[in-house]
Amino acid sequence: MFQPADQNVVSPTVLILDGGMGRELERMGAPFRQPEWSALALYESPESVAHAHRNFIQAGAQIITANNYAVVPFHLGEERFRQDGARLARLAAKIAREEADSAPHRVKVAGSLPPAMGSYRPDLFDEEAARAIHHVLVDAMVPYVDIWLAETTSSLAEAREVTGLLQTSKLPVWLSFTLEDSPARHRATSVPTLPVLRSGESLEDAIQLADESGVERLLFNCSQPEVISRALVFANDFIEEHGISLALGAYANAFVDEHDEGGANEEVTALRKDLVPDHYATLAEAWIKSGATAIGGCCGIGPEYIERIAEMAKS
Repeated sequence: MFQPADQNVVSPTVLILDGGMGRELERMGAPFRQPEWSALALYESPESVAHAHRNFIQAGAQIITANNYAVVPFHLGEERFRQDGARLARLAAKIAREEADSAPHRVKVAGSLPPAMGSYRPDLFDEEAARAIHHVLVDAMVPYVDIWLAETTSSLAEAREVTGLLQTSKLPVWLSFTLEDSPARHRATSVPTLPVLRSGESLEDAIQLADESGVERLLFNCSQPEVISRALVFANDFIEEHGISLALGAYANAFVDEHDEGGANEEVTALRKDLVPDHYATLAEAWIKSGATAIGGCCGIGPEYIERIAEMAKS
């Protein structure tokens, strides 16, 4: 079990999120592989899921996300999702709720609404199919969660679908976009000065959509931390200039920047060697200075990183 050095409560002005559940399960030796990814542990070792949540809570996380990211047909297959999707999503949310309620400090649970057609694949998006998948997840998790987190959103179309579905929800909605790590893929000439969504759409349009949708918080996740840094500077300036009431947040991944667009779905992607906890905390400190008030980690960011962020946020 991960043992934190300090369990003091962090500053109330910065919320500490958890890290990447899939890679934490892998590190612990829990069942983990593609295509099921983190959903495999729900089938074969649900106690490992509880243990992973506990590790992040002990590191200082104040919000944990239910382990349902891979509970979609893209990872389970159509037939297994029809048979098990609602049950697995309910189990994931119930485990997170139990660990949050047993925590030594106040912890909230976010229900994940992942990309229904696969991470980083806006080209595969189908609105009707995605809405049906997200309906299953929402109905299964709603008794257990405090926040809806639409995460790793690659396009404006994906964002409109999920925020539209949640329009009548009584729970806060957070919308998190993933950014293109190699923006030149979407430009015929040079790399643009600003990051773009994985679809190639602009940050300006993403921020305006978030504002119009009435979400509580706009985040960036599952992208290189350096790319997120640039996005936060622009987002903070943009919302201040336009008088938008929108909180910001960030949780980056630790993927090497050479991974291809299918890497998030087709293989267990290699992780960066240079992105140690102190380095990540330094980047997170810059995010806070750029207006982010919710900080955590995505794929490859483990409890030791969250502990270091929590220590930094206290100061």
